[in-house]
Amino acid sequence: MNPAPSAANPLMLREAREAPEVITRQLAHNAGAAQELAHTLRERRPPYAVTLARGSSDHACTVLKYALETQLSLPVASLGPSVHTLYGTRLDLSGALVIAVSQSGASPDVVENVHMAREAGALTVALVNVEDSDLAQTAEFVLPLRCGEERAVAATKSYLASLTALLPVIAHLNPHGGLMDALHGLPEALRRTLELEDAARALAGRYAFAQNLLVLARGLHYGVAQEAALKLKETCGIHAEAYSAAEFSHGPKRLLAEGLPLLGFAPADAAEAATQAAYADLRAAGADLRTLGPAAGSTLTTPPTGHALTDPVPSALAFYLFAGHLALGRGLDPDAPPLLSKVTRTR
Repeated sequence: MNPAPSAANPLMLREAREAPEVITRQLAHNAGAAQELAHTLRERRPPYAVTLARGSSDHACTVLKYALETQLSLPVASLGPSVHTLYGTRLDLSGALVIAVSQSGASPDVVENVHMAREAGALTVALVNVEDSDLAQTAEFVLPLRCGEERAVAATKSYLASLTALLPVIAHLNPHGGLMDALHGLPEALRRTLELEDAARALAGRYAFAQNLLVLARGLHYGVAQEAALKLKETCGIHAEAYSAAEFSHGPKRLLAEGLPLLGFAPADAAEAATQAAYADLRAAGADLRTLGPAAGSTLTTPPTGHALTDPVPSALAFYLFAGHLALGRGLDPDAPPLLSKVTRTR
């Protein structure tokens, strides 16, 4: 990869390139906290889990939902923060596992819901980057993201760290699945992903004039597709929406008649065959579809990581490289999206 001039080297890309070091640091420094939380979960055995988050953090929770359900058979639902903060309802969360994810830990609605859940007898866990934040002080357990300061408005390294922070806990609870080995090999897979930046830039060139884009995925990659659609709005000014590849044929497929381009995430896990079949049907219907992910034959093929739960991380990193260069190719500064700021405080 040739070094880019500083004018074409925005914070978004620079921070995304920190991913291998962030994950290495997180694994090393969170080892004790992950073991302690795993021990507590064995002792308290929650019947279900709920997640609390907004924006990119909520998209990370979609990936965590699939992770917890597929590896631990633990049902997971997304909690609407406004049920408590606006409608005044105190939910019965006794015994539940409540996972709050936030880069800043400063959003009042997330903090208030964690406080409510802990008072109700839930086991509360915060995945947060700012370790002295209100959220970190409110939750019973904290798994720091270990990103260091993230200055770009568009979150990159904090999203990637949110995907991985809970995985060592899952690995301790399901020790024979090979996840811990995959986690230790993940930083190297991310370094290899960074070598794809020129290819990501080339793929971005094909979408330079797109005004609308549909992003497809299934399973563990679906939360990455949600994040991709958000980033395309934030950094590129493209109206993008994420769909399950399974659900796209139930009505939204009609949009193909309008010529809308598609970007599909291509997994190499249990969802691979079904996803590839859906993509083949779309191409047969004339879809303009290119793919990104660990599945062989993808337009942009990301390095395998050895486990379904870690595969989405290089996919997300490769997409960030794509999105950063797409914004630059459209003459936009991905670090200065109109009307947005780094921290949004929602009630």
